[in-house]
Amino acid sequence: MPATLLPTSTGDLVAEVTRLKRERNAVILSHNYQVPEVQDIADYVGDSLGLSQVAARTEADVIVFCGVHFMAETASIISPQKKVLLPDLGAGCSLAATIDADKLRAWKKEHPNAVVVSYVNTTAEVKAESDYACTSGNAVKVVNSIPRDREILFLPDMFLGAYVMEKTQRKMEVWPSTGTRNSWSTQNADV
Repeated sequence: MPATLLPTSTGDLVAEVTRLKRERNAVILSHNYQVPEVQDIADYVGDSLGLSQVAARTEADVIVFCGVHFMAETASIISPQKKVLLPDLGAGCSLAATIDADKLRAWKKEHPNAVVVSYVNTTAEVKAESDYACTSGNAVKVVNSIPRDREILFLPDMFLGAYVMEKTQRKMEVWPSTGTRNSWSTQNADV
């Protein structure tokens, strides 16, 4: 690949990104929490679930997901025939990082008959160990659909879990997350 000069201005950078999107048949998806400069060049801006739904519908061959790991992972699962790129490999979600599949399997061993409900902010391996995946918008409905005599393990958002318990009047075992809602870690603040 021949060496190219780096763009020297914002206008040059936008032109180069636009050229590459066209050349590679790519779409840029930006989460609501991205900086304005990223949102400005994105084709779509939204929440993680909405952006994954866009990823499923796009005709693009390449999806550039300006978000965190679990978002790009979800887009890749929904659109396995497409290449999904995560521009900042250091972008992570502290909430999703509070539990992994091994921790969930150990928790399930302590509660062998429980139904596992995972908030969408989890990795694919955690979702694979779960009975249900929910969003903040449908968590109450998902929990209400589970028979009342079944024990429920809810993860990883203890704040959403507390809200769902209040709204459903159901006792649940809730993962004691230490991540704060929507606090993402990244190695590069210019995500």
